[in-house]
Amino acid sequence: MLKGFKNFLMRGDLVTIAVGLIIALAFSTLIKAFTDFVINPVIARAQGGHGLGLGWQLGRAGNKATYLDLGSFLSAVVYFVLFMAVVYFLIVLPYQHIQARRGVVVFGDPVPVKTCPACRQEDVPATAVTCWHCGTGQPETGARRQP
Repeated sequence: MLKGFKNFLMRGDLVTIAVGLIIALAFSTLIKAFTDFVINPVIARAQGGHGLGLGWQLGRAGNKATYLDLGSFLSAVVYFVLFMAVVYFLIVLPYQHIQARRGVVVFGDPVPVKTCPACRQEDVPATAVTCWHCGTGQPETGARRQP
């Protein structure tokens, strides 16, 4: 019974969904607090403490609705980069390591592709016999087909 549960948990699609939803939300809160309470004050201090923040006023002075806030945008960029780094280094790399020990390759290199001579689609796998867009036969490219 426990072996079946372990196999269920280690399925690739289930772990991918967990990375995308459950675990990512936990790190999201931590990184949001970091950008709100560390990055934003640094950006506001760099502006000199005058006005609404780092940016330009597009309308009447003091109107927040017409203020182009670059500080908030920079904070969002830092948030995104930190969030993706946390997900990659704390979730994806350990998962790759665990699956590699089981003999399964996850998040590997993409398969080589070729261009279909009939419809000019550039995403046809190099080992394809027919194009999945237009259905025409594909010439041999010298790549060996996987059995």
